[in-house]
Amino acid sequence: MSEHFDVLIIGAGLSGIGAAWRLQRQRPQDTYAILEARDAIGGTWDLFRYPGVRSDSDMFTLSYPFRPWREPEALASGDKIRRYIQDTADEAGITGNIRFGTRVTRADWSSAESRWTVHTASGTTLTCTFLYGCAGYYSYAEGYQPDFAGLGDFTGRLVHPQFWPADLDWAGKRVVVIGSGATAVTLVPSMAADAAHVTMLQRSPTYVTPLPDRDVIADVARRFLPPNAANRVARAKNILLTQGFYQLAKRRPKLVRRALRDVAVHFLKNPGYVDEHFKPSYDPWDQRLCVIPSADLYTSIADGRASVVTDHIDRFVPEGIRLRSGTVIEADVVVSATGLSLLPIGGVELSVDSEPVDVGKSAAYRGLMLSGVPNFAYCIGYVNASWTLRADLSHRYLLKLLDHMERHGYTAATPTTPGDIGRPLLDLSSGYVQRALDKFPRQGNRDPWLVRQNYLRDVVTTPRADVTRDMSFTRRPATVRSTEVVS
Repeated sequence: MSEHFDVLIIGAGLSGIGAAWRLQRQRPQDTYAILEARDAIGGTWDLFRYPGVRSDSDMFTLSYPFRPWREPEALASGDKIRRYIQDTADEAGITGNIRFGTRVTRADWSSAESRWTVHTASGTTLTCTFLYGCAGYYSYAEGYQPDFAGLGDFTGRLVHPQFWPADLDWAGKRVVVIGSGATAVTLVPSMAADAAHVTMLQRSPTYVTPLPDRDVIADVARRFLPPNAANRVARAKNILLTQGFYQLAKRRPKLVRRALRDVAVHFLKNPGYVDEHFKPSYDPWDQRLCVIPSADLYTSIADGRASVVTDHIDRFVPEGIRLRSGTVIEADVVVSATGLSLLPIGGVELSVDSEPVDVGKSAAYRGLMLSGVPNFAYCIGYVNASWTLRADLSHRYLLKLLDHMERHGYTAATPTTPGDIGRPLLDLSSGYVQRALDKFPRQGNRDPWLVRQNYLRDVVTTPRADVTRDMSFTRRPATVRSTEVVS
């Protein structure tokens, strides 16, 4: 007979550990387990091990609000973030509830039993009343890799950042990093310290913005305030700054474009170079901005240890990469930082009463549930702010829903289907997002089906949101099951 839990959480990364902390604090009577496909806590921060891997959001907002970030760095290394997540789980007694090496393949909802049956890759099954997907949206099995012509002719070594080889030695070697996103701008200065030279090869420029390693306001607050109060000051300041900058970029894109260009010229001292390699054709925040701590990418370029080439790849040749312009960039090591593959709900296949759920044709209810799917939620963070800000709001909303169901004797909560589904859930023009749009649910044109990328609004409205709006509830019957729709 399968083990049964009140709640099963998929994923022991930043989101999953945060969800478990909230759950066991607010609903200690509930039984739960976390199903983690890997053999360690950390999720993305355990998967990615490439040089320099770090946060591109400040740690005062990426950390949990219930466990302040106490390290000096505002932008932390992947290793420190992984340790922070691990310590949070250990201190809260969450680690013992994690089933490591347990990859969920599919989950089937039974209306007759009001429960999910969760199947794992090992062949075991578990059941639960509520299923919460906290596996993020990256495919852990594969990254995006273009089909480069002539790749077999290349005599050097090609690696993908998602699967970084422990034996790779780039000291004194010529390195080419293909890409211009967050991974590329992290790799280039990190590898440039030891390589003979690093070239960042991009098809088109990306907006980058320098941020200091240390947060001056946070450092001052820590001198005069208790740790929790100091963290709240730094957190509030950074939320206001990031949200303000995003709104400014959307309302006054030309102003922000000029400001970002001026910063680049300040560090690189070459307006022509900046216009060629750091002046995108799109507006700021049409794609996510890339953060460079203490301007390390600009410093590497200014020092001559790194350079940028903007061109298209024609093909790989034995000695490196030939561009459409005819130029050949010689390389001993090529890093294909060409993007990630997105995968909703960790690739788990869902069905309701034996009918498969097409996630791509579903509507996103408050950005955390699916239309027509009972007792299921998923966690996705903001695209314009720290992931944890939205994740924590999602956890709190879910617990509010569970409390409501318990008070009223409901066994299931199912978002109804809105009349109109329009915009994609992830509203970015980035290639990795556009390649996967059909895999993710869509937004509607009104609350609670409209997902706004605005934490300042959400932090006020989400805790007060009506959990009964556009939600169908199934009541726990004595003999006959009944359904009540509350709008």
